[in-house]
Amino acid sequence: MAESVPATPQLLRRVSAGAVLEFMRASGAVTVTDVMAATGLTRATTIAVCEDLVRRGWILERENQREFGGYQKGRPARRFELNERAGVVLGMDIGYSKVTVVASDLRGTVLGRSSRPFQAGEVGSRERIAFIDGVAMAALHAAGAEPGQVLAVCAGVAAPVDRHGEVVATQKFWGLFDLGLRPALKETRGWAVLLENDANLAALGDRWQGAAAGVDDVVVILASERLGSGIVEGGRLVHGTRGSAGELAYLDLVEGVGDTYGVAYLARTWAAEALATPVPTALRNGGHGRVEAEHVFAAAAGGDAVAVGILDRLADRMARVVGTVATMLNPELVVIGGGVAQSADVLLASITERLEDFTATPPRVAVSPLGDSIVTVGAVRCALDYVEKNSLDLELPAPVIPV
Repeated sequence: MAESVPATPQLLRRVSAGAVLEFMRASGAVTVTDVMAATGLTRATTIAVCEDLVRRGWILERENQREFGGYQKGRPARRFELNERAGVVLGMDIGYSKVTVVASDLRGTVLGRSSRPFQAGEVGSRERIAFIDGVAMAALHAAGAEPGQVLAVCAGVAAPVDRHGEVVATQKFWGLFDLGLRPALKETRGWAVLLENDANLAALGDRWQGAAAGVDDVVVILASERLGSGIVEGGRLVHGTRGSAGELAYLDLVEGVGDTYGVAYLARTWAAEALATPVPTALRNGGHGRVEAEHVFAAAAGGDAVAVGILDRLADRMARVVGTVATMLNPELVVIGGGVAQSADVLLASITERLEDFTATPPRVAVSPLGDSIVTVGAVRCALDYVEKNSLDLELPAPVIPV
């Protein structure tokens, strides 16, 4: 059993400040009474925390206003609001061949974004770090922000990350993401960098702003090129001993699945196989080069038999995947996420119909509305959580004069 941490006054101050900032992130101007109701803090503690956060620049005290302009006895309530431009956070999605970075304010509103494919030859750690740094600078430029305004960075990678924030490089592909990014950006930019598995961030992002909002037991499956999942159980993200909770390598052993290839990859592959035969199909039309998943979904919507057959195979495969997840984890909801999610919406009915063949505890199934932004949304949320938890230790870059 883990040893409990003593509830020192300093720890209580940190926890209280984090709770207040978390509430204000999702609120407009609030009164002391509003904060008390949301956090459970006493009036005296709430006032002390708010005044401390005002002094530090995290929140602003607004001019008192009497409600409705009518007569009201006593002093009007003090009103506080998050200083959302006190700094920025960066959310990164670091893939094998593309990097996306978003810069957001302290409410999580995206201010700037940059996404670039890796150029040929940029395969070493030093080159990749320089490339990632360049994409981050472009996102900051688009946001009208400077590197010194960054309070935290969270980067999602397609590999397990342990509890110490280190990439678990026990497989060759995972080792490609063991770049030394955290110390490198700390040294060159002074940034606090958090590393996390991309599917875990997808789970955080979708539960924050997607189909899983308000759901405490959910599995989010990234399903585009490769399958990976993030697990939220009882409202808590599950990591496992070495960060591998949610890894789906066991699908190699599942009948009717056999590997971890995702919806986009398989739609493209199966379409190419069909085109190698003389079978008539609309997939030959339109002057496409390589047939992509969106072409297959579009052809199926038009009634093309080959494309409809591919979608049927995809639905059967995903039902088996969701069935195994449901049997092992028993979530309320399974969300299909990633760039293919919007197209995968047409698979939902077929997946749901087949689930009872593969599990005795079928969950609801949904697709994420966040599309290919799902990982960066989760990365921003992870960075904001860090900022709120550590607000009393972070020095804001400069006072921000509200407009």
